[in-house]
Amino acid sequence: MRALAIAATGMNAQQLNVEVIANNIANINTTSFKRARAEFTDLLYQTERPAGTPNRGNQTPIPEGAQLGLGVRTAAIRNLHIQGALTSTGNSLDLAINGRGWFQIEGANGDTFYTRAGAFNKNADGQLVTMDGNIVQPQITIPNDTTEVIINETGEVFARISNQTDLQSLGQLALANFANDAGLEALGSNLYRETPASGTPTVGIPGDPSFGTVQQGYLELSNVDPVKEITELITAQRSYEMNSKVIQAVDEMYSTISRG
Repeated sequence: MRALAIAATGMNAQQLNVEVIANNIANINTTSFKRARAEFTDLLYQTERPAGTPNRGNQTPIPEGAQLGLGVRTAAIRNLHIQGALTSTGNSLDLAINGRGWFQIEGANGDTFYTRAGAFNKNADGQLVTMDGNIVQPQITIPNDTTEVIINETGEVFARISNQTDLQSLGQLALANFANDAGLEALGSNLYRETPASGTPTVGIPGDPSFGTVQQGYLELSNVDPVKEITELITAQRSYEMNSKVIQAVDEMYSTISRG
């Protein structure tokens, strides 16, 4: 019976759905994490009787045919790039983007990656880096004798140097925008990479039209809603159980046939 194969596709789909939900819940406290959602589509249909074919009597087309769906398949796992809440940290090198945009990060091999996790720090040379030591682009170098770092909403970075009254400009942070954020490739460590689906980045200054602003001393929280995730987890579990019930029912039908 085809019901076995159809129910098996349903169980596989709900297993993947649970795995996506589990990853969301696991990253509930990950800075700037974007929750994902599994998207499914129905499989091909097997036509038993095409709609619109003439009947045998007066050749009048039948109003509807007979098509049997063959199950479900995974279409995509979509990252939902909805901004999370901003939380104050009091750390002058923690930066959050309020609105659209991505910080640009230089990888170890010179590639450019993108992140919204602005938990930055200084390396041994005073350069602004991520927690993994990747350099923020454009490069910002903070002098050793700096007593205070000030970053305004438009991304301008200033340093208060000891024994100096005027602020020293250290550079200008820039943000990147993409036509399709969902098309970015997630690499882990809060980093994303450009793909043909995301389009090429448009780089601009924070606060410009279509670009967000930079908030110093804040971090963007994960956008995972624990109540929603638990609700979807229960729904996925029930769907998995219903598909398993179909397999049990088909097995009992086979048993009836074999006994007969």
